[in-house]
Amino acid sequence: MSKLNDLFAKELHVVNFGIESFYKDLESQRVPAVHVDWKPVAGGDKVAAGNLRKLKKPELLEKIQEANKEALRRILAAQPTIVGVGIAGEVIPGMTEDTILHAGPPITWDRMCGPQRGAVMGGLIYEGRAKDIAEAEKLAASGKIKFDPCHMHSAVGPMAGVVTYHMPVWILENKAFGNRAYCTFNEGLGKVLRFGACDEEVFERLRWMEKKLYPVLRDAMKLKGEIDVKVLISKLLQMGDEAHNRNEAGTSLLIRELVPSIMALDIPEQDKIDAFNFINGNNHTFLNISMPACKCTMDPIFDIPYCTVLATMCRNGTDFGIRIAGLGPNKWFTGPAEMVKGLYFPGFDECDAAPDLGDSCITETAGIGGFCMAAAPAIVQFVGGQVSDALNYSKTMYEITVGEGQSYKIPALDFRGSATGIDLLKVIETGIRPIINTGIAHKDYGVGQVGAGIVNPPEECFKKALAACAEEWA
Repeated sequence: MSKLNDLFAKELHVVNFGIESFYKDLESQRVPAVHVDWKPVAGGDKVAAGNLRKLKKPELLEKIQEANKEALRRILAAQPTIVGVGIAGEVIPGMTEDTILHAGPPITWDRMCGPQRGAVMGGLIYEGRAKDIAEAEKLAASGKIKFDPCHMHSAVGPMAGVVTYHMPVWILENKAFGNRAYCTFNEGLGKVLRFGACDEEVFERLRWMEKKLYPVLRDAMKLKGEIDVKVLISKLLQMGDEAHNRNEAGTSLLIRELVPSIMALDIPEQDKIDAFNFINGNNHTFLNISMPACKCTMDPIFDIPYCTVLATMCRNGTDFGIRIAGLGPNKWFTGPAEMVKGLYFPGFDECDAAPDLGDSCITETAGIGGFCMAAAPAIVQFVGGQVSDALNYSKTMYEITVGEGQSYKIPALDFRGSATGIDLLKVIETGIRPIINTGIAHKDYGVGQVGAGIVNPPEECFKKALAACAEEWA
């Protein structure tokens, strides 16, 4: 006991590991101390830590690092370009009249969340396959409809992500690698199909988009020719957008590209005005461009052996799913979709919300969206938080990525390239999960959007993917 007393009688040199509150207590008592920000690998999960050790054996780790460098090279080399518009059933690979594409990983009708069910039933009514909700629900449950993820058909869909045969879509091509991606036209905010609304107001808008808006954009694109989306995204990041939940600059840039050709069309003047007003009145028009731009950017990394970069993140309101480049496009790793933390429209709160939903986090997968919130400080007014939070989110993402963007740069970070190429190993090792900003759908179909906020993928999907990598390669 005397030796212990002797110890405390001496000047203490304290090094605190891990829990910062201990350091704060010492600091408040004016005890000199050094804090080391340490936490156990894989959050203390012994199985995940073991799998990580297997994958970090020198010979295998060297292969992984080289593969990840190649993935980054392909991502940075991508040239996403609008090459036209088309009708989903005519241009999307594998699309049939009995096919309904949806956001997120594979899911069956009985497991779909409320807004995704609403969007499916609305899609069946829009297609004339059902006359009302009751008939649509019966058909959806009958087994006659094939449900497939958009991602399995070179497509992406925001929120519920429902794509049916006759819906018009943007067609984008990655000019560096020749692959294409597709996305429907954006309907606007509020009571829309992608948020699960499914009444006559929604159907009337969808029919107008197919019969009136689509021909105008189709013919305008023929006059205009291709549009380089990489350039537009580079510009919008300098103008206060992040290309996921803030698209005001992106939509304005798109209008500048399209309007001269729209005005030059030999069609009724009112059709031109209506098309312009619809696009101009919907700040999220560009979201349905940035998503397929990121989709066709990421797909070329799938054939790289030993690559641990995430090629896909997506969610369907029930499951969050990821795909790892080196394991191929047919292997999904899922965990329960989490609840979004954010701001709600008047009259709604977290009790009304559906879990995380949509393919739009392909933007974060490619290094923009939530990863570039520092470029869009105004986004915090929509999703909650402070400007400092937006800066911190972007800075933290560098800890889990393999590199930085060359074209997509963040002014507020001294034009540093955006964090690019989410590395599964770094996510597990640091415990830092990708940040996603997103809209919030009502948990019941027919209501629509009720807010927006911030969310992370569940740990479970990353640990499953890590185990699969270890089994496959180690």
